[in-house]
Amino acid sequence: MMIFNIIVSILASLVLFSLLMYVLKYNHSKTQNLQQRIEFFSDDHPAAKGESTLSQLKRKFIASIHDLGEIFQNLPKNNFFDLKMQQAGWSLRGSEFQIILLILGAVTAAVFFFFTLQVYAASIGFMVGILFGLLVLRMRIARRKRAFANQLSDMLKMIADAMRAGYGFMQALEYISREMNEPASQEVQMVVRETTLNVPLEDALEHMCQRVQNSDFDLVVTAVLIQRHIGGNLSYILDTISVTVNDRIRMRREIMTLTAQGRLSGVILAILPFAMGLFINFINPDYMRPLFESNLGYYAIFFGIIMEIIGFMVIKKIVDIDV
Repeated sequence: MMIFNIIVSILASLVLFSLLMYVLKYNHSKTQNLQQRIEFFSDDHPAAKGESTLSQLKRKFIASIHDLGEIFQNLPKNNFFDLKMQQAGWSLRGSEFQIILLILGAVTAAVFFFFTLQVYAASIGFMVGILFGLLVLRMRIARRKRAFANQLSDMLKMIADAMRAGYGFMQALEYISREMNEPASQEVQMVVRETTLNVPLEDALEHMCQRVQNSDFDLVVTAVLIQRHIGGNLSYILDTISVTVNDRIRMRREIMTLTAQGRLSGVILAILPFAMGLFINFINPDYMRPLFESNLGYYAIFFGIIMEIIGFMVIKKIVDIDV
């Protein structure tokens, strides 16, 4: 019964987290986000136009997150989370995301305590909520990095073609920011915006390198900086790099195909013990009861989880081939 309560608690926490992220969904467009913040203090705010109660609650909740975020603005880790928000493409400050993590942890702790009536379960729920929020952030960043890597070759080719057509480098970047999809367009738009605010192009490109964390793009930035100092045919250089990036992307995809069986085996081996345990506990609870009612059973569960983690990490290391 305890296992069933924990499973129900986790599922309920996932539902609440999804609702929370839906409420906190931001428009990725910086212009629209700035406009919304200005309208919040203007007479044109939607509340004056018959805004629904749900929309008002949503607006007040988001405003509360902004206000509470000021408390965490000067924390040492704040710059770290600010960078993570930029890498994820979320229009949030690092302090605001910290508030969201605390709220998620508190909600998850309340759900765990409601279903188990145990204080230690609430503590576990608080940690689970925070770890789940960080996991979602990490998955978002990883997905955005993969999307940018897949767009990089096309972006370089478009820049090279634009420069051959008579565009300057900055004009080519503006063209990319208008014509390409996210995340490439969003990242290039931030570079253009920084240069408009008198930030040197070298620094703006370095900031983009920190956000995208792509080794191929680091090579592009190095080539651009060298060309700006000693001259040369930048369009030809970008074409050459584009071909190299295409070859590396094709090789990565071939490796992903060849290692698909190993990665799937790791996932199945990680899920199988828990699935079998739940199945056996459902059809014959007495068979599983000693595992949860004796110290030896607790040691066996702990040892089994540790071995599961080690096995999954070993399989992941084997199939993770760096190109």
